[in-house]
Amino acid sequence: MSEVYKALADPTRRRILQLLREREMSAGEIAEHFELAKPTLSGHFAVLREARLVSPEKTGTTIIYRLNVSVLEEALLALMDAFKVDPQATSNNQPAQNNTTAKAPAAARRKGGTP
Repeated sequence: MSEVYKALADPTRRRILQLLREREMSAGEIAEHFELAKPTLSGHFAVLREARLVSPEKTGTTIIYRLNVSVLEEALLALMDAFKVDPQATSNNQPAQNNTTAKAPAAARRKGGTP
């Protein structure tokens, strides 16, 4: 899982994933969206592949990349679980409440303070 978080930590790799969310793309099509040297972009692809966030398919000399949504979902659910965020509350557009946060305003009122 740490490979996934490492991959997501970089803004360039997050942008690549955003592009792939729209549709599968060749490495060349993705490269058109960046002003990076090919070796640098290739390094980003390698990190994304290692984290299994993208699935490459080679056709001749072209590599087509697809977003691996299940790995991304798994990482997000693990992160939500670590921070005790209820996925049901967020999927229903309801703010998730943390017990310590929900009790803080009441405690402040008892002390005569304002939240």
